[in-house]
Amino acid sequence: QVQLVESGGGLVQAGGSLRLSCAASGRTFSSYSIGWFRQAPGTEREFVAAVIRWSGTTYYADSVKGRFTISRDNAKNTVYLQMNSLKPEDTAVYYCAARQGGRSESSAFYPYWGQGTQVTVSS
Repeated sequence: QVQLVESGGGLVQAGGSLRLSCAASGRTFSSYSIGWFRQAPGTEREFVAAVIRWSGTTYYADSVKGRFTISRDNAKNTVYLQMNSLKPEDTAVYYCAARQGGRSESSAFYPYWGQGTQVTVSS
C-alpha cells in the first residue's frame, strides 16, 4: 500500500508556471505507476499525465502536451508535475494517484489517491 501527499498548488497568472509534487510513503514506490488527474467544479475528474513504473515512460493528455512535464525521483519517492504556460482552463484541484500496473488513463484503475492541491490560474 502507498500513501500520497500533493503539494505546490497555488494562484498564478496566465502564462505562469507551477511545479506540483507528489510525495509517497512506502519502500516499493518504484513498483507503482503514478498519474496526475484534475477536477474542476462541476466536471468529471480527467487524466493529465502519467509516468509508468520500471520504464519511466511518460504520456500526457492532449490538452497539456508540450506545456506540462511529469517526472519521478525514486530515491525521493516523489513525482513532479512541472506546469508551464498555464491557462485559466487549467484551474482545478490536482490529484496524484498510484497503481501497480502499466499505462492507464482511467481514474477507476488507480486505487491510491492523494488529497489534492488547488491550482488557480487567473486571466
